[in-house]
Amino acid sequence: MAPIPAYPPKPSPGDRMAVISPSTALPGLLPLPYELGLERLRREYGLEPVEYPATRKLGSTPQERADDIHAAFADPTIKAVIASIGGDDQITVLPLLDRELIRANPKPFFGMSDNTNLLLYLRNTGIVGYHGATVMCELGRPGAMHPQTAESLRAALFTSGAYELGAAERWGDVNRDWADPATFDAEPETRPGTGWTWLNADRLVEGRSWGGNLEILGWLLMAGREIPHDLSEYDGGVLFLETSEELPSAREVFRTLRNMGERGLLQRFSALLMGRAKTWSFEHPNGPEEGVRYAAEQREAVLRALRMYAPNILTVFDVDFGHTDPQLVIPYGGTIRVDGSARRITVTY
Repeated sequence: MAPIPAYPPKPSPGDRMAVISPSTALPGLLPLPYELGLERLRREYGLEPVEYPATRKLGSTPQERADDIHAAFADPTIKAVIASIGGDDQITVLPLLDRELIRANPKPFFGMSDNTNLLLYLRNTGIVGYHGATVMCELGRPGAMHPQTAESLRAALFTSGAYELGAAERWGDVNRDWADPATFDAEPETRPGTGWTWLNADRLVEGRSWGGNLEILGWLLMAGREIPHDLSEYDGGVLFLETSEELPSAREVFRTLRNMGERGLLQRFSALLMGRAKTWSFEHPNGPEEGVRYAAEQREAVLRALRMYAPNILTVFDVDFGHTDPQLVIPYGGTIRVDGSARRITVTY
C-alpha cells in the first residue's frame, strides 16, 4: 500500500520555483503565453521562475525530462515546481524517475492534463500535489488571469488549511491563436456560470482525492502504471475527473468509466467531482448548441456508468477544475470535503 500523502512545505514570496516541461516543450514553439506566465509568477506571486534544459527543448527525450524533474526536486533552493503545460507522453517518463530522491525532497508540484501522470506518481510516493495552473494556460491567460483561478492558485501556493471552492460566476472554453500577438490584447470571451449539479446530495463525504484527466487515467490503467493491486486505499475517497481539449466522445468516456468499474475501482469512492466539460477546440470548433449537446452527452455517459457501478455515489457536475476557464486548484492526494446538504465543496491546501 502506498504511504498516506503528506503536504510538502509551502514556498514564500521571493522563493525560487522550478518551471519544467515533463510532457511537451511548447514554450519553445509558442513563447508568448509562456513569457507572460513567467512575468506573472514574478510580478503577481513574487516567485522567481527557474528553467531547466528541457523546458523549451522541442523533441526532448523522456530521460532529459526525467533529469529536469530530478534536478528540480533535489535542489534545496527550489521551493516549488510547476509544469509549463501538458502533452501526451509523460507516461514514458515515469519509469525513469528516482522515487527515493523525490520522496527525500518533497515539494509542491502544480500541473494538470498529462501531468496527471506525475501527480499520481507523487501521490504514490507520499506527496500531495496540486492539479491545476500551468504556466502557459492559466498564468499565461490573455489579458489577465481569471480572478477565481488567481485566488485559488495563491491559496494553494502560500497557505495551508481549508479553502472553499466556488462555482464560476463566468466561464469559457474557446481559445484564440497563441502565435498571434493580438490574442493577448484582451481577455477570452466568457459566458454566465451555470452552477453545479448535485446528485445523491443527502450526505457529507470527506476523504483523500484521486483522479485527474480521464484520458490519461485510462492510459495508466492500460499500462498498469501507478495503480495498486489492492484498491482498498481508495475506499471512502473523493474521485475527481475531467476531460481534455481532444473532446473524447461520450462512448469513450463511458467505456473508460465502465472499465474502471470492472476493475473494481469506480465503486471504491464515496464522492465524485466531475469537471465542466470542454466543448470547443481548434479541431472541433463547436457552436453553442453543439457544445451544449456535447456536454449533455458526456454527462449522460458518466451517469450511465455510475448507475451500473456506483449508483449511490455523491456526485457534483460542472466543477471548474479541468480544461475550461477558470481553473480551481485541487489537492491531489489531499483532503476534500463534499457537503451535499449544504452544497459546499472545501479542499485542504
